[in-house]
Amino acid sequence: MRAELCTDEREFAELGPAWGRLYRRCGAATPFQSHAWLHSWWLSYGTPGRLRLVVVRDGGELRAVAPLMSVRRPLPALVPLGGAISDYGDVLIDDEHSDRAAATLTEGLSAAARTALIDFREVRPGGAVERIYERWRGPRRRVRDSLCLELPATSMDELVGRLPSAKAQRVRAKLRKLTALGVEQHAVHPDEVDAALRRLLELHQLQWEGRKVTSEHLQERFSEHLVRSVGPMVRSGDAVVTEFRLDDTVMAVDLTLLSRSMAGGYLYGAHPGLRERKADVAVMLLNACAQHTEAGGRGALSLLRGDEPYKHHWRPDPVVNQRLLLARRRTAPLMSAVVCDVAARRRGKELVHRWRERGGGRS
Repeated sequence: MRAELCTDEREFAELGPAWGRLYRRCGAATPFQSHAWLHSWWLSYGTPGRLRLVVVRDGGELRAVAPLMSVRRPLPALVPLGGAISDYGDVLIDDEHSDRAAATLTEGLSAAARTALIDFREVRPGGAVERIYERWRGPRRRVRDSLCLELPATSMDELVGRLPSAKAQRVRAKLRKLTALGVEQHAVHPDEVDAALRRLLELHQLQWEGRKVTSEHLQERFSEHLVRSVGPMVRSGDAVVTEFRLDDTVMAVDLTLLSRSMAGGYLYGAHPGLRERKADVAVMLLNACAQHTEAGGRGALSLLRGDEPYKHHWRPDPVVNQRLLLARRRTAPLMSAVVCDVAARRRGKELVHRWRERGGGRS
């Protein structure tokens, strides 16, 4: 095995088939490490000249890959492709050749780092990059990153059965209400995914009209990335787009991303008319998402990042992503600066939370 540094965008595109085979052989992979997602993200968000893919080859086959790019601000670092619109960052390592592939990738990362810090954000516990962290010979630190909430990968009936009796009865009543209204759902055919995603984004904007919304979801570059990446992911079984119709009109569209380790509802759009007719959109979406896990084989049904109150209705387990920092001796001060910044930000959030709890800002 040998590690190579790839900085050529054309070569990145051509890695698709080999990358896909590696992705299937990495049990820890999430959909955000698929080639379709990351290459599309690079086309929308990447900066020319900053691509840094560390690939491990064994003959003609990929055994590991670290999809990174270089950044210079706020400090020189190698960071995962995928950025803020991806809920998990990680590397891919072939499970059947784990020890050798991880060791070779570690060496390749050390050589690629040079004067930059390696900063892996949003690593799901059990992620493949933990094998790199274990082997790293230089300074290293592990700090907390975003909170995700996860449910068991099981059927809707079993998810409802986990709730207290009164709540379970209310959810079952909401499911019956959806049936009584005549809400129909179907998985979108791959050839119709592009149009369905554009409808999703239209409905997403409509549902948040007049309220605070994630501004990036309204940008053209995000729309282009989603349409470009999800079609191939649906064809390969790494995503499913679901339409919900009422009286032959598409009233909601949901995008769920899939991998061996998880299924996760990524984004949806719902017409306000559904709520006007007393349809519980959260119940409708979770019911559809659970259908992708009830057959077994998925590790978890993830509600992805965020601590929104509606998610807690389902009694999910809190799962905290990790931030893994890897440095060489010369870049240890950079790592220390990041750790201090993380601690300061966390302390600031704690102080603001306590201030609000005590009624801060009330006149």
